[in-house]
Amino acid sequence: MIDRAAAKLKHDGWSIVETTGFIQLIGPLWERKVGDSLEFALITQDKHHNRRGMVQGGVMMTFADRTCGMTARHVAGKQYMATVQLDTHFVEAGKIGDILISRPRVVRSTRSLVFVSTEVTVDDRCIVMANGVFKILKGPD
Repeated sequence: MIDRAAAKLKHDGWSIVETTGFIQLIGPLWERKVGDSLEFALITQDKHHNRRGMVQGGVMMTFADRTCGMTARHVAGKQYMATVQLDTHFVEAGKIGDILISRPRVVRSTRSLVFVSTEVTVDDRCIVMANGVFKILKGPD
């Protein structure tokens, strides 16, 4: 199941995002560029299940947070960001084996903050809505 989903993503122009730290436990994350925008995907696996056998809400929140933050970094052209706020609404349950897709969009960008919104979808169904605020940080000197 996972191999077929990965093959489909590769065929459709997706590539695996190089990650370190906590997000490696969730991923692999996939991305592709469409015009000037980034899209992200996550193939849900057994490791993502909750007690009911559905996709754990924290996985979906982490996916929304990371994809919005990566989009904020891309648009701002800055390497270091911190999530200031993330509002998440769970619309529908995700099933193990689903491919989650996030297509974040920047709502507004200032010198210090980037506001980003996304819907996490499976096929054409919205399962999560999220709005994030990201602080642009100075890098290490």
